[in-house]
Amino acid sequence: MTDLLKQQIEALPELPGVYQYFNTEGTIIYVGKAKKLKRRVSSYFNKVHESRKTNQLVSQIDHLQYIVVNSEQEAFLLENNLIKKYQPKYNILLKDGKSYPSICITNEPYPRVFKTRKIIKNGSEYYGPYSSSYTIDLILEIIHNLYQLRTCNTPLLPEKIAKGKYKVCLKYHIHRCCGVCEGLESREQYLKFIEHVRQIIKGNAHEISKQLWNEMQILANEMKFEEAEKIRKKYDLIEKFRAKSIVANIGIKSTDVYGYEEDGNVAYITLIKINNGTITGGITIEYNKQLDEAKEEILAIAILELREQLNSSNTNAYVPFMPEEGTLEGIDFKIPDRGEAKKLLDLAQQNVKQYKLDKLKQREKLNPDQRAARLLGELQQKLHLPRIPWHIECFDNSNISGSDAVAACVVYKKAKPSRKDYRTFNIKTVDGPDDYASMREVVYRRYKRMVDEQSPLPDLIIADGGAGQMESIRKIIEDELNLSIPIAGLAKNDKHRTSELLYGFPPVVVQLNVKEELFKLLTNIQDEVHRVAITFHRKKRSKSQTTSELDNIKGIGDKTKKTLITHFKSIKRAKSANLEELSNIIGTAKATIIYNYFHP
Repeated sequence: MTDLLKQQIEALPELPGVYQYFNTEGTIIYVGKAKKLKRRVSSYFNKVHESRKTNQLVSQIDHLQYIVVNSEQEAFLLENNLIKKYQPKYNILLKDGKSYPSICITNEPYPRVFKTRKIIKNGSEYYGPYSSSYTIDLILEIIHNLYQLRTCNTPLLPEKIAKGKYKVCLKYHIHRCCGVCEGLESREQYLKFIEHVRQIIKGNAHEISKQLWNEMQILANEMKFEEAEKIRKKYDLIEKFRAKSIVANIGIKSTDVYGYEEDGNVAYITLIKINNGTITGGITIEYNKQLDEAKEEILAIAILELREQLNSSNTNAYVPFMPEEGTLEGIDFKIPDRGEAKKLLDLAQQNVKQYKLDKLKQREKLNPDQRAARLLGELQQKLHLPRIPWHIECFDNSNISGSDAVAACVVYKKAKPSRKDYRTFNIKTVDGPDDYASMREVVYRRYKRMVDEQSPLPDLIIADGGAGQMESIRKIIEDELNLSIPIAGLAKNDKHRTSELLYGFPPVVVQLNVKEELFKLLTNIQDEVHRVAITFHRKKRSKSQTTSELDNIKGIGDKTKKTLITHFKSIKRAKSANLEELSNIIGTAKATIIYNYFHP
């Protein structure tokens, strides 16, 4: 395995998509689909396969590319499109069209529509092959719910229908057939249904949707509400089907779709190529900025490069913003804001963002401090800190109605826990459940000692709590110790989950995206300090619950105490025992010590 391939695999996302394997000559030798790209691709390289063909394929893989989609079903369809286009060497099953199913529309006066793996040249129409039976079943389910087409093998002829030679079957009575065999549906209307079916299979469901919408409006205006309701149900079915997969139902014939992202001095540009309503390719490139080039200029240059690489001659293109004018003639650029075009643009943006994330992961794996610098630099910007908070300390209290009160301090250095620097505290000066006073005591003890020992102070202090805890820390840090350390707070919601970051005096909420890595880092810090505080509190409470008056008697060890408790079942009974009883259990010497303690 090449170093490049290894890095690409490690950076793959756990998302549905299609992967393409290339050999050293840059030729696609295999196209595959995956529910989770990283898991599927990794499985090729972590074992020796039983199939000789698979082992041979793996030995020829030089690098890979992938396209992220929204669902496993879209991956099935996209894989089918790419295999048909590139005919990879190792995709034998799909190339010959025999092992994958197709949809058949029979050549009959009243055509049937069904799934088949046999291609019979009798004038019937075949669409496929599809790489998934699930996809065909989904399409056929929609078709039969919409149009109640016949499914029987009876060779229906118009003249025999006119003579009443056929009878409806159970399918008609359960509303799964329109009863064309008894003339309950005209042949003209039935063939109109079949034409609609062709459009749905070809991916032109949007046209049928428009027709149904117009019919529904006309019927409603004519006060034919029952008929309009039937059309509405069909319209809803079509819309649900279209919503399940933008790959299967692109109403846009041929166009290029571009995604654009930046990261510092690097720009990433993705092209997804659409031909005849299906995705036929996708690629992402990087552009290293030399100067302060505008993104419009970079996009224009990248479009020229990407079109050449994918051999695109499409004259339509969807872009997130308009490229620089004057460099791209003969292409109609649009920025879609709704509909299928917007879904395609979102898909391109999803791919380019994932590519950027993959590159980021590769760089950070080679240089772990780079991730810390990125996250902590982001935190510095959000809080307007004077320097990057490489050293963060977080505090939390724990008690039950004031009993066994403790506190904990966890330390994070370069965005990672430094467990050797963790500290736990027994609260010494506070009576009762006063969290603010407990926080003041712990913070004073912590930083007074650090000042005395001249230890490095943190770049940021975080309180596990809101404004009250932040103010308790501020009083000690600024008013008593005369230190200048930024203070933040992490508040939780009703479900005891991290909900907001507070900063400043008076505190204000700092906006964070719950899906961002920085939010996850802060949540991790808060969960960690809570865990340490709770664990220490439980340990102390457990110890206090097992202490007794026997612990105060010199010369009496744990073994003797355990023997007495086992025999007498309680300290009260042991206290009331006479010297002889005690001597029979633990001997005269120890019995005398204990007896004299309780009976001075």
